[in-house]
Amino acid sequence: MSFVIWIAAGLGTAAAVIGIIFSVRTSLYRFVDGRIAAYQKDLMVKHYEEVQNIYREMRGWKHDYHNHIQTMKAYRRLNEDAKLDEYLDDLDDDLTNVDTLIKSGNVMVDAILNSKLSLARSRGININAKAVVPSELSISEIDLCIILGNLLDNAMEACLKLSNEEDRHVRVYIDIKRDQLYISVTNTSGEKINKQNGRYLSGKGGNHGFGLMRVDRLVDKYRGYIKRRDEEDAFSTEILLPL
Repeated sequence: MSFVIWIAAGLGTAAAVIGIIFSVRTSLYRFVDGRIAAYQKDLMVKHYEEVQNIYREMRGWKHDYHNHIQTMKAYRRLNEDAKLDEYLDDLDDDLTNVDTLIKSGNVMVDAILNSKLSLARSRGININAKAVVPSELSISEIDLCIILGNLLDNAMEACLKLSNEEDRHVRVYIDIKRDQLYISVTNTSGEKINKQNGRYLSGKGGNHGFGLMRVDRLVDKYRGYIKRRDEEDAFSTEILLPL
């Protein structure tokens, strides 16, 4: 009888342990789901802000275009051909400088890069960007855009901590090197980057910390290479991904 009681007690204990494990796992899943949901919501807010900024720029171009037409019509009515020609030359130079859209060769990459860079410029961040990306990739374009989006978000956040706008710089360089996609993002920084066990930590709190982990996991997913450098006044990330 005692043996039966011992078995029953053992089964009861095992059931209790299983119940605890199940409860903890369920709570953990709920916690992770909540963090991911909050992170995704934060991304949606950022994307909305980026699109709104592009719309503002488009409205500005439309307003300028209208003014240019009115000015040229006025010169024409006054028969000021020389001034009209000079105005057209100045306008041509101005439009050349305004055409800062990145045309990498990949439509989806162009969309994320131009939205992020447009947002950066609206925040007083100087941008130097060059990108060459194949139209077709072996890796997921969505994953690539997540990587680029997180890199640029971190770069912009670091720049915004600099009080002087002239010190805010971001350099983006993407090209093909030895059948691999090379990505380099460098930004000026005014503070020491946190490290733990040799790994860089995001300076952002809350859900933003998912950004760096997300990049690392996606690079690992494709067996790529990632290297981060923390210099005196700049921070850079280099990534190689298979094509």
